[in-house]
Amino acid sequence: GRCTTKLESMGFRVGQGLIERFTKDTARFKDELDIMKFICKDFWTTVFKKQIDNLRTNHQGIYVLQDNKFRLLTQMSAGKQYLEHAPKYLAFTCGLIRGGLSNLGIKSIVTAEVSSMPACKFQVMIQKM
Repeated sequence: GRCTTKLESMGFRVGQGLIERFTKDTARFKDELDIMKFICKDFWTTVFKKQIDNLRTNHQGIYVLQDNKFRLLTQMSAGKQYLEHAPKYLAFTCGLIRGGLSNLGIKSIVTAEVSSMPACKFQVMIQKM
């Protein structure tokens, strides 16, 4: 809904700002995968105090970032009724990733899914310019 969209665009702006700060002393990235690894390690650690647990790619512009104990969901109960609130927490983070990537020259669509709390997956689809 509208709330989710608003959260996503807030996340986008925050992500852009954070990446600017985090990368000002970083060497240029050599490729897309290099950038994704940076997001999973450095970016995630700075924001969520841990690295992404698993990064997978199909080498065709789709990356899946898995966080087994996503910080914003660990406070929520695992009950089914809470699953419906998860998208709000995930929308901001999707924006965060999209904004960060955008400032590194990568246009993407980021979606998230929760199968069992507090684990979640973020799917990043790279949009070729």
